[in-house]
Amino acid sequence: MSLASKVLVGLALGIALGIVFGESVAFVGAFGRAYLLLLQMAVLPFVAVSLIAGLGGLSSRGWRSLVRYAGGFLLLSWVATLAVVIAAPIAFPGWPSGTLFSATLVEERAELDFLDFYIPANPFRSLSEGAVPAVVVFSLAFGIALMDSERKRTLLDTFLGAQDALRRMTSAVVHIAPYGIFAIAAEAAGSLDVARLAGLQVYLVTYIALALLLAFWVLPALVAAATPLSYREVFAAGRDALVTAFATGSLFIVLPIIADRARKLFEQREAGEEAELQVDVVVPIAFTLAGAGKLLGLLFVLYAGWQSGHPLSPVDYPALAGTGLFSSFAGSAVSLPFLLDLFRIPSDMFELFLVVDSVIGNRFSALVGSMHAIALALLAGCGAAAWIRFELRRFALWILISIVATAGVLNVVRIGFQRFDSPFTGYRSFIQRSFLLPTAPWRDRDALPAEAPQSPGDALRRVRARGSLRVGYAPDRLPYAFRNAPGELVGFDIEMAHALARDLGVRVEFFRVGDTSRFPALLNAGTIDLAMTGLTITPERLEQMNFSTPYLHETLAFVVRDHHRDRFRSGKSIRSIPSLELAVPERGYYAEKIREYLPEAQITLIDSPRAFFRAEEGTFDAMVFAAEVGSAWTLIYPEYTVAVPHPEVLRVPVGYASARDDRRMAEFIDAWILLKRNDRTIPRLFSYWFEGREPPGQERRWSLARDVFGWGALEAPESIEPPPASESTAPAAQGKPALEPTAPAAQGKPALEPTAPKPQGKSTLESTAPKPQGKSTLESSAPTPQAEPTPGTPLQFPPTG
Repeated sequence: MSLASKVLVGLALGIALGIVFGESVAFVGAFGRAYLLLLQMAVLPFVAVSLIAGLGGLSSRGWRSLVRYAGGFLLLSWVATLAVVIAAPIAFPGWPSGTLFSATLVEERAELDFLDFYIPANPFRSLSEGAVPAVVVFSLAFGIALMDSERKRTLLDTFLGAQDALRRMTSAVVHIAPYGIFAIAAEAAGSLDVARLAGLQVYLVTYIALALLLAFWVLPALVAAATPLSYREVFAAGRDALVTAFATGSLFIVLPIIADRARKLFEQREAGEEAELQVDVVVPIAFTLAGAGKLLGLLFVLYAGWQSGHPLSPVDYPALAGTGLFSSFAGSAVSLPFLLDLFRIPSDMFELFLVVDSVIGNRFSALVGSMHAIALALLAGCGAAAWIRFELRRFALWILISIVATAGVLNVVRIGFQRFDSPFTGYRSFIQRSFLLPTAPWRDRDALPAEAPQSPGDALRRVRARGSLRVGYAPDRLPYAFRNAPGELVGFDIEMAHALARDLGVRVEFFRVGDTSRFPALLNAGTIDLAMTGLTITPERLEQMNFSTPYLHETLAFVVRDHHRDRFRSGKSIRSIPSLELAVPERGYYAEKIREYLPEAQITLIDSPRAFFRAEEGTFDAMVFAAEVGSAWTLIYPEYTVAVPHPEVLRVPVGYASARDDRRMAEFIDAWILLKRNDRTIPRLFSYWFEGREPPGQERRWSLARDVFGWGALEAPESIEPPPASESTAPAAQGKPALEPTAPAAQGKPALEPTAPKPQGKSTLESTAPKPQGKSTLESSAPTPQAEPTPGTPLQFPPTG
């Protein structure tokens, strides 16, 4: 059995072991990592020694041949790979898409310092740190300088001897490849989170299809079209390297295997020593340069733009190709965040890319990269042996078949996905969000309290005397305050109000205020204690209310239809739009700011963002809105997106409002916000409600042994008694008995049934028991829950009481 066959058997057995036993076989990963370290041990010295020995041993004719043929093929392979990648959006189905807010929309562009990355100021430090590009540059310079040296023979013999020894080391380690790859595959299959990969299904299928197309047709067929080598010979020369690279997910560790197999092919064909020397030079260079495997990663930029609702337009493709080519020299971990920032695509999805790339993507990237290195080495060697031939008919046939195959593969992928319903879950997952942190005892009321406050000027004393904190919130302030699908009042500021009530040791009562202009009167009269609803701080409001120190800053942006996003990229492009019609839901100060920014625009003040979304197409060109809030609305209306004009980024402070003359409450809230920022409450809630990040899960991964056969499964306790009502730490409202806590549900079912909003004038939600983390403790007193809304319809808020 050949080495490649043994490796495939080890790969299959490892995957089977991981599927059957899951995380419990993670310990075998130590053997896999040991195998990788043994392979890597000799690679960097091999790269440096091979480049110096190969270049130093070349004649002037060999040097010209290297530049001519290897350089020409490299350019041709770049063009072919980029053409395949840029055609990839053909495969993306016409599904709705959108994401929550990402800091990428407002951050400054990242800068990539190619000089530090490629020029080794200290070659020995580059060697010790594993800086491969810098090591290659130093080795190239050393080899070129040695090429014309009169005393190079002795030094070359030393390098050639070291090169042979390093090859033998690698060959010895390669013999245990089936066992090492078995361990790697078992750990990967046992720890793979399939649910996280499901969000990248379109990217994965498209990426794998294009990787196989490049590795098994475009690159090897190009060698066969330009040389006497047959497709079968090309594939046979790279078979062991392809299998090993795919199984390990690393091109770096198979470089010695690629060089060895290419040299053996030229020995069998008696191509001459010059061809073998070309191989020693080209293979290390192929790893450092932006090979086809690295360029294929640019597909993620196109996918991320499509998935997030910020697709690249055709005018961006030349910039993606040019910038992507050079930035790919640094690898995906550096180039992709840089490119996502460059094209203003939310970079949060890059975390998912890292997950899928570490398990699946890097294997196909290594597969394509290996074939690219093999093809480059074979073409360079054939050039040195004068075997390169150019026949127009053969090249035209290769181009034609490549175009037809690429179009066919991409259309098959698209048609396959179009047969399924859209998996867009942004809207549904958003409206089903419940609390992240434990709640305080709470009530959600529609009607404002009628009784006059005892001490309207001191809200803290009033809260203590009443035993409850009264918070006013406004509708249409996603994701600060809104009702989710089960009918709960949730959101960032709702959670912050619960946190404040817990810290004060009181219950919290929420009152819906339909018109934000009513807040000053309600606060100054003592009807409510605080306004916690994402209120922006303006000079007009500062005259009427006290504001806390800002707990967040919103970014002024434009909400536009997807196909108009490019028109709102910068202030210059916006000002060039004739007869610009803007909707502005924020009155007063910010309407004036927009008039200063865009004096020629026609501005219409609207009462709610829903007036903009429900207007006939063509009524407005855009709505001026906060990027953080507008991103949440684009989940409800996925045909819209958020555009932040650069470089003029305007930030708006957001604070909590209290009564104008109540300095004690204002100072207390300032100090409390500082505490919540320092204990990470504000960053955690912002990440959850604004960016849509889920807290780390504690669930174990499914496995066949534990979940099907029951091997090693933990037995559930016979019974779990609910805590007595007296253990509730939250006090009842003053003068009223504490409500009984809701009973837990039966095992395997949710603790509570969802509740829907109640009719006008009645309390919607009611509870006194503190909530466990991530759950909802509500007294089910509402009518039968309404049907879940569907994407494209706005969240429903109850009428003002």
